[in-house]
Amino acid sequence: MRADPRIAPSILAADFANLASDIELISDDIDLLHVDVMDGHFVPNISLGPPVIASLAASTDLYLDCHLMISDPLAYLGPIKDAGANGVTVHIEAVPDPRPVAALAASLDLDFGLVINPPTPVSAIEPFLDLTSMVVVMTVHPGLGGQTFLDECLAKIEELRQIIDSRALSTDIQIDGGIDLRTVKLARRAGGDVFVAGTSLFRADDPVAAVAAMRKILNQE
Repeated sequence: MRADPRIAPSILAADFANLASDIELISDDIDLLHVDVMDGHFVPNISLGPPVIASLAASTDLYLDCHLMISDPLAYLGPIKDAGANGVTVHIEAVPDPRPVAALAASLDLDFGLVINPPTPVSAIEPFLDLTSMVVVMTVHPGLGGQTFLDECLAKIEELRQIIDSRALSTDIQIDGGIDLRTVKLARRAGGDVFVAGTSLFRADDPVAAVAAMRKILNQE
């Protein structure tokens, strides 16, 4: 049975001078917060780390879903857990054998997931799906916000949905990149469960209305 759809605003698109108030504005209407951690090596940009995660954990009870766009996730899992993260997702491109990272996450009581970039086939993560509570299909290239959704990634979502259902796994499929009122419908129909939306929510004229509009679409699918 498909999980209920969930909305995960990406704080990378929020106003960092007013981060707490931006989150509080929509916190009653969302399911989790998506936190992008970038190391300037795996991706060109540098972004949020443990100090910001700690600030978030102190100011909200929302689940903190930390997307690690970093080359050495093993070195960061402890500090990220200590900061207050609830779950981490790591790129299969950074750790082709993710079993040690999954084991450390389990020992730290962190939910663990895997991410695939647009060029990466589903076959790269298929052997490790039983280690995951979530898999993330990137529908843009990682590292920059505001990109356009790559429709060709819908086939990968459909493939993952078929594999997960055929193996009776409880793994959620998260869709990250270019999610708006058009693409959230396509991604849900393809098999997505959790939808990361940044620009389309935080930078909307009315973020509360934007979340409500996205929720209405998801509830109709």
